[in-house]
Amino acid sequence: MRQAGWRLGAKRLVDVSLAGTALVVTGPVLAAAALAVRATMGRPVLFSQVRPGRGGRPFTVRKLRTMTTGGGDDAVRLTPLGRLLRAASIDELPQLWNVLRGDMSLVGPRPLLTAYLARYTPEQARRHDVLPGITGWAQIHGRNTLSHEEKFRLDVWYVDHWSLALDARILATTVWRVLSRSGISAEGHATMPEFMGTPPGAS
Repeated sequence: MRQAGWRLGAKRLVDVSLAGTALVVTGPVLAAAALAVRATMGRPVLFSQVRPGRGGRPFTVRKLRTMTTGGGDDAVRLTPLGRLLRAASIDELPQLWNVLRGDMSLVGPRPLLTAYLARYTPEQARRHDVLPGITGWAQIHGRNTLSHEEKFRLDVWYVDHWSLALDARILATTVWRVLSRSGISAEGHATMPEFMGTPPGAS
């Protein structure tokens, strides 16, 4: 179902209401985590990066920093505190501001790197027909344990089958996934390997 009209307005109302409430409720946790990042990793406390939003339009996404600065493999740069923040999804909390700003929705395909825009197939690129989300259909079906192609298929399925009821289902399932700490990283990787494009015939 296309996100338009009163349904899109209702989705935005839910986003603002829940994101605002979540920021108030999780404020002490976010503040404590930010202080811990500052004490163990120094500045900056937040990781900021330009990502593509709806229609591929760029915006700046913000997360609590979980890695040391500089080059090197993610597994080496990821700190013990960072692992804890990722496991509990606390590092994602600053993105609630992105939701309030209208850059993101609570539910939608995850915003990935701008470099991926040129690597998507036309079908995969349809994941940008809606706002990116903090959680999504792919996240509750495996998160980083899925291949990029599997995640993109799930993202496009969400675009084609979206409804307010589906969003509610995803949000409820996300709570369970966070509590069970499942799907945090891909096998053999600290996070997720870079998407280099789908070989012809492999999608």
